Amino acid sequence: MPALYVMIPAALLLVGVAVYIFFWAVDSGQYDDLESPAHSILFDDQDPRHQAAVKGDEAHIDDKEPPSRA
Repeated sequence: MPALYVMIPAALLLVGVAVYIFFWAVDSGQYDDLESPAHSILFDDQDPRHQAAVKGDEAHIDDKEPPSRA
């Protein structure tokens, strides 16, 4: 029983730290773009077509507007 007096506050502290780190990661933008890094590993960095695609994605992200689908 005395171990519970130590373990429950320790568990609550651990959960609090985990929640703080999660919200820090969300606020700092760690989850903003989940698809581009996964796709960029498939392409060669020296390929000029890949460099143009990466620059095009960055311009789209900076615009904050979706591209027109005309």
